[in-house]
Amino acid sequence: MRKFTRIFLVSIVMMCSISGCSTSEETQDAEFQNSPHDPPEKQTPLLPDPAQEGAIPDYNLLQPDDFEYRGYFRLPEPNGGSDWDYSGHGLTYFPDGDPEGESDGYPGSLFGFGHDHQLFVSEISIPTPLRPDSIDQAGVAETIQPFANITGTIFIAENMTIPRAGLEYFSYPEPRLHFTFGQHIQDFEVSHGWAGLNLSDPSPQGPWIFNGFTNYVTNDYLFEIPLEWSIALSSQPLLASGRAREGLWSGRGPGLFAYSPGDTAHPPAAGEVLQEIYPLLLYGEQISGQPDLISTPDQAVSDYHEADHWWGGAWVTRGESAAVILAGTKALGSEWYGFANGVVWEHDCAEYSPPTCPDVPDWPYDNRGFWADAFQAQLIFFDPGQLISVARGEINSWEPQPYATLDLTEYLLDPNLDYADYKRDLVGAVAFDREHGIFYLVERLADEYRSVIHVWKINP
Repeated sequence: MRKFTRIFLVSIVMMCSISGCSTSEETQDAEFQNSPHDPPEKQTPLLPDPAQEGAIPDYNLLQPDDFEYRGYFRLPEPNGGSDWDYSGHGLTYFPDGDPEGESDGYPGSLFGFGHDHQLFVSEISIPTPLRPDSIDQAGVAETIQPFANITGTIFIAENMTIPRAGLEYFSYPEPRLHFTFGQHIQDFEVSHGWAGLNLSDPSPQGPWIFNGFTNYVTNDYLFEIPLEWSIALSSQPLLASGRAREGLWSGRGPGLFAYSPGDTAHPPAAGEVLQEIYPLLLYGEQISGQPDLISTPDQAVSDYHEADHWWGGAWVTRGESAAVILAGTKALGSEWYGFANGVVWEHDCAEYSPPTCPDVPDWPYDNRGFWADAFQAQLIFFDPGQLISVARGEINSWEPQPYATLDLTEYLLDPNLDYADYKRDLVGAVAFDREHGIFYLVERLADEYRSVIHVWKINP
């Protein structure tokens, strides 16, 4: 258990001028016109006092035993030109959604990406999670806003190869759905933006470039950094964004960065470079202009495997406890590059004369990539204070290590990969209701091809 000296956030100032707030209120009203939600209450956004910059809260480390499993629920039928099959790339909690859900203990709603061929976004209700004997007896979420393309022509998933995406509701300085997109092969490309909450008219802004860092460590999972932790680095509220690409392209572990998305009233121009970026985790070194990281074995996250897949994350706070949590599919045992049935493909096999590359196995084992003896769905826990120390330059970006792991196998409906159905990842994105301490996790391809949402209550 690690504690920092308690420094209270004793004052909060209003950081927008009267004219700026008026403009943002008009924009907010326009976004909620014809939306299923009432506009949020108009108020000047509250931001950290710059005089308190550098302060972080006193905290204890959240533990896996603090997670109380509540059950799961199913996702709605297809709508809006997409569905929840092969979903799981992004999920976020919206506290003002579905006001009728307040009485069941699960208020708010969830926004999430659907099928990975479109990566459209839908808003759904949160039914009471259950642990039924049969999935047919589980609760089913209702569609509040049908699937829609929130990025317009900025990102088109159907034109991407193995796309990645993250999504986060962020209320500062005004409510927006922040997003990030990437794909399997890229280097320093535009990756981040935001949209309004009215999915029928999202008015996307962006895309922007993550300054100085390759896409392989920046553009997948996306989540809020709590205000009391953002102040340790900046006078602006911050988001966390990162990626863990398989292989060594993103170093020997998951990347994670704090960044300021800018002022929603005056968004950066498309193609602009985001400047206020703080590394939190980086298991290697970014060389200027190089698309992949330089990484040595002594810079690796503990028990690193090239076949590890981390898909979701949350900066979890509950009472005086905190943790930064990543969710994903952990490789176990021996690993190799090649095919799922154990056939190894040497990287230089085509350079020999004659070539020594093996025959490609028959379907469903013809997907070449990084494989291992076994895979396990996990949550891994990081000490948030150590991540702040990285951002401040006090320790190296590869020094923080997971202090705890939660094996998710017992909770999943189907904790096995399925090569025939292209089920390469067991779990996906997460969302967190900070006020009520409720943690949501996507299990992929668990309801035939559709995802389900698992729910935990955090009781430190």
